[in-house]
Amino acid sequence: MDLELEGKTAIVTGASRGIGKAVARELALSGCDVVICARRPEDLELAARELSQETGRKVVGITADTTSTPDVERMIQEAANVLGRIDILVNNAAAPGGIARGPLASISDDDVLDDLNTKVVGYLRCARAVGPYMTDQGWGRIVNIGGLSARNANGANVSAGIRNAGLVNLTKYLSQQLGPSGVTVNLVHPGATRTERSGPMYEEQARQQGISVEEVEARVAANNATNRIVDASELAYVVAFLASPRSIAISGEVIAAGGGSGQAVYH
Repeated sequence: MDLELEGKTAIVTGASRGIGKAVARELALSGCDVVICARRPEDLELAARELSQETGRKVVGITADTTSTPDVERMIQEAANVLGRIDILVNNAAAPGGIARGPLASISDDDVLDDLNTKVVGYLRCARAVGPYMTDQGWGRIVNIGGLSARNANGANVSAGIRNAGLVNLTKYLSQQLGPSGVTVNLVHPGATRTERSGPMYEEQARQQGISVEEVEARVAANNATNRIVDASELAYVVAFLASPRSIAISGEVIAAGGGSGQAVYH
């Protein structure tokens, strides 16, 4: 199916690696020119150069910290200048799993606030900044990347579920605010996803547990109905559809893309 993305433009935050980079690659392969942003300029420049060479599309890196409103506004303005217009925003910038971890007595308020500032308020900053561009042209797509911890409490990580559950309400709010102007907003919840980080992480788990990497991966995959770990490129297919004109019937919704992880039923 042609997603009708040829000639569209996109911004993907947190895109120097991992899910964000995979999403930027898929959008570029589908015909988009893309601005990717992250905080580390060296990683960002390397990713932009790699994706541009691979896809043949314009892929430009712009350094930005989404916890800073002035930084976000500057990044969006620079992206608009580079791309000529802004059709798509994929909000992805956040520390995987969050940083507020551990027992209740030792949880740092600052860590919790940092997690929320990055993944919830940061997404809001970016959406607010691109809103005028999308509403003026009467078309736009915003896709927020959350996490299945929104649906499964994690006793070791206080802010992972809080911030991802918060994105559900933020997504609905944005869809109602921007929908009358032709902009849809949706949320994708990844589960365990294979990225550049997962290999070393599984290797370390295997070393600690005295088992093979294959056994670690099998245990992770066993939590999914499909009995396999979702690859970042496969998650990117879902995001690309939601970012396309073909997704017009969907807005304010949450899509789990974890391979059937969990036992809960939602209706």
